[in-house]
Amino acid sequence: MAGNLAGKPIAMLGCDQREVDLAIALIGLGADLRLVGFPQVPSLKRALHFQVPAEAVRGARAVIAPMSNTNMEGAITDRLDGSDEAIDLTELIPLMSSGTPLLIGVAKPVVRGLSTKYGLRLVEIAEIDELAILNSIPTAEGALQLAMENTSITIHNSRCLVLGLGRCGTTIAHMLLALGAKVTVASRSGVELARAAVFGAERLELDNLHAAVDFDVIFNTIPAMVLPWSYLRLLKSNTVIIDIAASPGGTDFAAAEELGIKAIHALSLPGRVAPQTAGEILVRTIPRLLENLLGEEHHET
Repeated sequence: MAGNLAGKPIAMLGCDQREVDLAIALIGLGADLRLVGFPQVPSLKRALHFQVPAEAVRGARAVIAPMSNTNMEGAITDRLDGSDEAIDLTELIPLMSSGTPLLIGVAKPVVRGLSTKYGLRLVEIAEIDELAILNSIPTAEGALQLAMENTSITIHNSRCLVLGLGRCGTTIAHMLLALGAKVTVASRSGVELARAAVFGAERLELDNLHAAVDFDVIFNTIPAMVLPWSYLRLLKSNTVIIDIAASPGGTDFAAAEELGIKAIHALSLPGRVAPQTAGEILVRTIPRLLENLLGEEHHET
């Protein structure tokens, strides 16, 4: 695996079990690991644990925020050290040296803006193809699990709508078809709709969404408002929506509640439904990514 991380100061801010597994791997590679919000467990005893996040990031050659991201204000809330105090990433970014790699699942606008302002090398981990494709498997399994738990019918022979046919949408659609569901894919992309036809799904132009409302389960992967009140009011009251798009999602959740439609914003599914597998995916990809980033940094200097 990675070979040049020994002695490199790397800060990790907040975690779920995925980041704990990654931290253990980085310790094994000799990184000078600085942790905030991590549990005090024997496997992490060789890392430095900080109560004050600013102390952890000062001098760090790379900073890793959770795959679960921040809230819209830039605060990290996921941690496993028993504290409920948020880690404010917006206060920490100005303390990082220009050019420092900042790794995070998906950056909210405030994090993206500050990273540009202070010259950081922002890396949105969820957008890396290798990791995202692998992550689409536990994401899709988690989405189907939620659908099964919140409906009174089988996936087999159910009418399902998949909004967007990116990495997660493709895996969800494949799994649904394999289980015998009647699948419709909605997209604005002609390429995605052509791909849907190849593996046997019905195609629907997203602009014509209002023409199709007879669905048992809707899976949204598009991070934009694609399920507004005007569409939700046309659905059956027992339709279930599983929205996996990054916050704030693509569903008018307030309208869904008002209309009596169950709409679930299902974020960070890999870490929730398959933490071991999700952790293995990070361990497989992130150390190599860090090696490349820090190697480029060394070459430039």
